[in-house]
Amino acid sequence: MRQTRTTFAGLSTPEKVLWYVLIAVSVAVFAWGVWTLVAKYRSGRGRSRPRVAAGGTPTGRARSVARRTARTARVVLTHSSINRRAGISGIAHAGVFYGFVVLALGSGILALQDDVARPLFGFDFWHGTFYLVYSLFLDVFGAALTLGLLALGLKRGIVAPRRLDYRRADRAPGGYERRRYVIGDWVFVGSLIFLAVTGFVLEGVRIAETDRGFDAWGPLGWLLGQGFRGIGLDGSGAQTVHHALWWVHGVVALAFVAAIPFTKALHMLTGPASVATGDEVAGTQLPMLPRDATAEQVGYGAIADFAPRELLQLDACTKCGKCHDACPATAGGLPLSPRDLVLDLREVAEGAMGIRSQLHVPPLHDPGASILGDPIRSETLWSCMSCMACVEICPVGIEHVPLINQMRRRLVEQGDMDSQLQATFETIHTTGNSFGENRRKRARWTKGLPFPVKDIRKESAEYLWFLGDYASFDPRNQRITQTIAQLLHEAGVDFGVLYDAERNAGCDVRRAGEEGLFGSLAKTNVATISGCDFDRIFTWDPHSFHTLKNEYPELGGAWTVLHHTELLLELFERDVLVAERQLDAVVTYHDPCTLGRYNGVFEPPREVLRRIGVELREMPRNRDNSFCCGAGGGRIWMKDQRADGVRRPSEQRIDEAVALGDVEYFTVACPKDVTMYEDAIRSSGHERAIELRELSELVAEAVGLRSERPGVGSVGDRTDTRS
Repeated sequence: MRQTRTTFAGLSTPEKVLWYVLIAVSVAVFAWGVWTLVAKYRSGRGRSRPRVAAGGTPTGRARSVARRTARTARVVLTHSSINRRAGISGIAHAGVFYGFVVLALGSGILALQDDVARPLFGFDFWHGTFYLVYSLFLDVFGAALTLGLLALGLKRGIVAPRRLDYRRADRAPGGYERRRYVIGDWVFVGSLIFLAVTGFVLEGVRIAETDRGFDAWGPLGWLLGQGFRGIGLDGSGAQTVHHALWWVHGVVALAFVAAIPFTKALHMLTGPASVATGDEVAGTQLPMLPRDATAEQVGYGAIADFAPRELLQLDACTKCGKCHDACPATAGGLPLSPRDLVLDLREVAEGAMGIRSQLHVPPLHDPGASILGDPIRSETLWSCMSCMACVEICPVGIEHVPLINQMRRRLVEQGDMDSQLQATFETIHTTGNSFGENRRKRARWTKGLPFPVKDIRKESAEYLWFLGDYASFDPRNQRITQTIAQLLHEAGVDFGVLYDAERNAGCDVRRAGEEGLFGSLAKTNVATISGCDFDRIFTWDPHSFHTLKNEYPELGGAWTVLHHTELLLELFERDVLVAERQLDAVVTYHDPCTLGRYNGVFEPPREVLRRIGVELREMPRNRDNSFCCGAGGGRIWMKDQRADGVRRPSEQRIDEAVALGDVEYFTVACPKDVTMYEDAIRSSGHERAIELRELSELVAEAVGLRSERPGVGSVGDRTDTRS
């Protein structure tokens, strides 16, 4: 007996003709939907920033394309972005993905056999060993598809985690309607389950009809077939059921294909495309203003202002809620959910330039009309902390933070911002710092030291130390700055500072949307630093570290920039810093967003802590999953607008640390973290449970450093390091 099966068994010639007509209709509807989507993306007039390593030559561009293609294939095929902190959901989605892909390839192979190889070339490969292995693969991966869908359905319907509900952070219950999203989710899952189950039943009925020994290579179908025969369904009865079920399964499959551009299934196309076209430095290196920018062109105020790939990203959203779950603004009761922001923008794009506008399905939108205020509220945009948690966790590469920044730029141009933020911008413009202090006071902290600190404008040094505002002016942070200076002096490090010539680096100014002020600050700093003689720059402010390292190069300031934790580790490795004693303490360490997620500096601080002998106890959210203190994106300069009864992100973080048990020190490596978390320890009622220490304070204690001047504060005395 030949080991194969007849493709169109029991179908008459008119039925076969009808089948191919339905295929043509399905493909035509699918193609029209895709064409409309592409037209929508191309109508975006925004300009994306040049992507990293694009190359200026054909060879360079070809290498860039090859590298991006390889990266996209790796991300999609390994599910690396989907599996991040996904647990069983990641495994289930992998089953759905690979099951769908293999079954789709199986259908393609069958079409290749019946419509190309056999009629055009007389080549018949669909039999024997190939057919048997084909049958086994389709059964195994069909089972993976079915089990994965059931697991995801149970999670959505029974477990129902917070991230999968559609409660909005910026609207009161009853002030919005999300039923069509819920219906769309279940129709998508339900249609795939229907296709998977009917596929197995169809196979089982066919086997019940023929009952050939080699059909056991489709083990699940074979078991179903034996069950059907056991209840008397065989022969002509099975043939009749098979014929009817074949049409039901086939028509639903064609309808599913046709509906892909119009339903949640679209993410199967736009997800990989979003990953492939993504900006490799999204959020970490914000785009400069175009040279021909006018006040009306600054930032995004209408959906037509978005770049084509950004409109594509909006359609890639799967509504998985991972960004919603990770967002500290959402958790802190602020009126922002990255997911809801994307969905609002997508609805506008669809009604203005997409399929909904083509079909004249209300509500329709004017692509040039303002989106600010309605549906995108200004308080929503100002809630963002630019922590990049949403971008980091998004499985399809949506870049929420740059979109928010572009809309903030337009709000700044319109003067629609928090009054405290506006006052801070004016203060920075006038004084060069966010504290409004006289520039001559920036280096006042040096007067508390028993040794002189070089003015690097006048004397060369190995290291230029860029302080930042909080490290220079805040009294609590000044003591830490002095401690770091003492450590460097003890290790024989040759360093100097800019004294009154330093200006705010502009990291948070830029992320708050004031691109013009950022440009002014950056150009001044670049000019000043470029006139100094040094080898490397270091800073203990992650915000300054990030901007100096990653954003100043576009303005002509390319230097080697270190965070002070990296420098301290170097000093330990060179044995110029030596721990005289191992500290007997249990600590936890908080990863600053701009040091960790932005720049990947995770291990140096931890290695420094190991060198001084403390026991490091990690919080559940650490490294790239670290929680934000709430200060970033200019939030530290704005009024608190969180919902009543919701703890601030910084307070939630302290709660998380205290829950670890006998942790003595909450260790940080950022001046803003010092400010935010010392306040949070007090306001959360944990003053007796835990104490904040900046990492260098623990290092100073371990190396035996003691200050003899009361203005500096004894780093060995716990009470003297409290604010």
